[in-house]
Amino acid sequence: MNQSIRDPWGLSVFGAGSVRAEPQLVRVKLAVDVQEPSPDEAFHKAGTAVSRLRETVRRHGIPDASVSGSRLKLNSEYDGYGTGRKFLGYRCQASYIIEIEAVDDLQQLIVDAVDAGANRVDEVTFDVLDKPAMRDEARRRAVAAARRKATVYAEAAGVSLGAVLHVQDVDAESWEFRGHRGHGGGGGSSEGDLAPGMVEVHAGVLLGFALGG
Repeated sequence: MNQSIRDPWGLSVFGAGSVRAEPQLVRVKLAVDVQEPSPDEAFHKAGTAVSRLRETVRRHGIPDASVSGSRLKLNSEYDGYGTGRKFLGYRCQASYIIEIEAVDDLQQLIVDAVDAGANRVDEVTFDVLDKPAMRDEARRRAVAAARRKATVYAEAAGVSLGAVLHVQDVDAESWEFRGHRGHGGGGGSSEGDLAPGMVEVHAGVLLGFALGG
């Protein structure tokens, strides 16, 4: 079968780049979640747990500005559906996101928070203080990887690499980009060989080059 390139104009290549760094902060999502026979009991028990949780967080030296929380929310809880459902009681919940820079204190913070009444640990995420700077470096590496790839293609084809005619950012969260991770060269690596606890930022780019004779 004959194959041809429609509307040939030059060379288009994809480049991927990534940057890894030790985590500098951690966000912990905790929740107080209680169920009691009456609204008053549910509010009282949840409110007491929230007060203990707040005091625990302060004892760890975490300022109130680093804690974001929701108001107490009350719902009726049932088991089953339709006319046969059974009333279980009143469920009172409040969730909190705590951000700390003392990453080494994470384990003890969670233990103490659970002891204080936070009976759900919904999420723990690690991050860095200046992720935009990491993203910029990942983009530079992606461009460098694309240019190296383009140079190889041009040399192999016996032509000279011309000016960049087109630059297209590739969303690092897209499925298309994830399929290219580890294939762009330039310092990137696949997810399978990452060190535990490392924060990694990805970037991808499509570059279009002119070609000379």
